[in-house]
Amino acid sequence: MKICIVGSGAREHCLAVSLSKFSNSVVVTPGNPGMDMSYSSLNIATDLNDPTDIDADLFVIGPEGPLSEGIVDKLKGQSKVVFGPDQQGAQLESSKIWMKAALKQAGIPTADFKVFDEFVAASNYLKTLRGGYVIKTDGLAAGKGVFVTKDYDLALKDLQDKMNGTSFGQAGKRVVIEELMEGQEISVMALTDGKKIVPLSPAVDAKRCFDDDLGPNTGGMGAYSPPDFVHDDMLDKILEKCIEPLLGVFKSKGIDYRGVLYAGLMLTPEGPKVVEFNVRFGDPETQAILPGLESDLASLIYQASLGKLTDEPKFNKNKTINVVLATNGYPDSPTLGDKIYFKEDIDDIVERADSNVRIFFAGVTTKPDDDGLFTSSGRVMSVACTDTTFENAKLKVYDQISKISFDKMHFRKDIGKKAIEFETGKLK
Repeated sequence: MKICIVGSGAREHCLAVSLSKFSNSVVVTPGNPGMDMSYSSLNIATDLNDPTDIDADLFVIGPEGPLSEGIVDKLKGQSKVVFGPDQQGAQLESSKIWMKAALKQAGIPTADFKVFDEFVAASNYLKTLRGGYVIKTDGLAAGKGVFVTKDYDLALKDLQDKMNGTSFGQAGKRVVIEELMEGQEISVMALTDGKKIVPLSPAVDAKRCFDDDLGPNTGGMGAYSPPDFVHDDMLDKILEKCIEPLLGVFKSKGIDYRGVLYAGLMLTPEGPKVVEFNVRFGDPETQAILPGLESDLASLIYQASLGKLTDEPKFNKNKTINVVLATNGYPDSPTLGDKIYFKEDIDDIVERADSNVRIFFAGVTTKPDDDGLFTSSGRVMSVACTDTTFENAKLKVYDQISKISFDKMHFRKDIGKKAIEFETGKLK
């Protein structure tokens, strides 16, 4: 089976590595040069052609952008087998307003909210809130369109910047303002063929830029999986109350949804509540989840794409921590073009049988006069490590990071901290 993955980031690199274990040909379009330079024992290639010009047995769509633009509709129009929702189904992520209406129709627990497209009305509503403010762009904002604060003046400034187009252009001119939910946030991704839903291992990601969850929201600075505090009964409840009811909404709207349903959830004192839904694999969660998957991912995705999902994913009992390496100034003003240095050959790291270390490239490029890699976007790569405990995984992942460098390389040093506290009994 030839598989084509659409995208260029660390998530797509991780998908390529996972799928290539069960496929004799995996191509990533457009991919990035790091994918060509690593995992030489696997049959992974990159292709700059338009996906609609590539011949493959299965297409897997990585980012939300192509999904919202209707790439699945185009590929299905060519009678291709595709894993990912069509443009109508992708509205679950491309429009926060559409999503909140779908949650309300399905009876899925979520934060109270109001929608605004006029600044005066929105700012007047802010004055009525107590305890905190959550302001979201209606449209896509690369994971950075959510602002959470307990400071009214900061909330008002963010609202103004969104609605006048300063911060996110057209995507922010309509906003959703929500009540602030308190609790532990988790990510639960599930595969669906439109009729059946099967969950992947849950994860916890780190959205804030700096240690101890400080600084601005980012696309994600790291993740760990599976969290010990999400037991089987809780996961069953999340599926029953927060994810499965969406299938009824899709059916009522004539949407044949085949792909990933990715729920961002808050574990509140009242129970799990949905923060948001995404319509694709999460980044950086995927890089923490797939290393623990023992099942044939290619078969699972192919079944779901055909509308015949019969198998369920099986995971080992290991723990994985994934840390994102970012450029100086990320997420607001990343500095680009710096050379990346490795103390070991990349293949020596990832092919060593006992290392359990994986490197997934994202924002990297090459230069004509140099055979190395250079930074090309804010999130440069993911470094993930799997071990029997989070404590061991953390030691190994940060040891590996110490052997990678580029000018003013930025990463969080506390990824997995809370996981280790649960693991060792310091948190209950």
